[in-house]
Amino acid sequence: QVHLVESGGGLVQAGGSLRLSCAASGRTFSRYAMGWFRQAPGKEREFVAAISWSGGRTLYADSVKGRFTIPRDNAKNTVSLQMNSVKPEDTAVYYCAANQKSWNNPIPTDYDYWGQGTQVTVSS
Repeated sequence: QVHLVESGGGLVQAGGSLRLSCAASGRTFSRYAMGWFRQAPGKEREFVAAISWSGGRTLYADSVKGRFTIPRDNAKNTVSLQMNSVKPEDTAVYYCAANQKSWNNPIPTDYDYWGQGTQVTVSS
């Protein structure tokens, strides 16, 4: 089992950068593929990015490709979301999630553990 806590959200101007962090408890963090999702008001939760267990492979939603990256540090039990060139449409609550089955998984219901979320607001 793993407990996830996100941090780093806030208000940022369009074109700026923000780095979200997700800290995981437990000694088995490296057994989990990690993902970032987001949910805007009135919309369904959507996939943002995912990373494999070792961090060697990544997957991004088309909407963030080239702007966001998802590094992880298994020694520190953390996964981050580096957000560059943000846009107002990136405004949402961002969640990190973990699953042991597959790393390149954009389906929220396939993830077993979720953090509480952190709000990101991008002003125009």
